[in-house]
Amino acid sequence: MSDYEKKVFEQEAPEFDERVIEIARVAKVVKGGRRFQFRVTVVIGDNKGKVGMGIGKANAVPDAMRKATERARKDMRHVAIMGTTIPHEVLGRVGGSRILLKPASQGTGVIAAGGVRAVLEAAGVRDILTKSLGGSNVLNSVMATFSALDGLKSPAVEAARRGKPVEELMPFWERRRKNG
Repeated sequence: MSDYEKKVFEQEAPEFDERVIEIARVAKVVKGGRRFQFRVTVVIGDNKGKVGMGIGKANAVPDAMRKATERARKDMRHVAIMGTTIPHEVLGRVGGSRILLKPASQGTGVIAAGGVRAVLEAAGVRDILTKSLGGSNVLNSVMATFSALDGLKSPAVEAARRGKPVEELMPFWERRRKNG
C-alpha cells in the first residue's frame, strides 16, 4: 500500500467510539417452531458532537454486530453541545420510555445509567444530569435519548432566531465563569 493510499484510507475511516448497548436473542414463530436470531444494538460516536445508533439482526452475534455498526455509521447525526454539557433541558419520548436530560455545571460528570450513558458519552457530553421516567426497556430508552438529543437547539441558532446575543441564553454558571 502506497503512502497516498494509506492517507486516503485514514481519511475515510475516522476513529469512532463504538459501544454495544444490548445483545438479545429474539425468536420468530414459524410453522415448525421457533427461529432464533440475535439482535445487537450499537452506539457509535466521535466524542465531538456526532453520534449514531444501529440495530442488526443475524443468526450469529458477530454478523449482527457488523450490521449494527454499519447502520450506526449511516445514522450519524449532530448534537448541539455547549462546552461540556447540553444547552438546555429536554425530554425525549419513545413508547413508554421518557428520558429527561438536564445541563450540569462543569465537573459533575455523566449522571446516567446503561444505554443513556453510552449514548451521551459517545456524543461527547461530559457533564449532564439524566432521569429515566416510565418504561425500562433498554432499546426504547436509547431511542428516547436520541429523540431528546434531536430536540436540542444550538445556542447560536436560537439566539439569532430570537434576535438576542448568545450570552443572554447562556446558563448562569457559564455567565458567572466568564464574568469572573
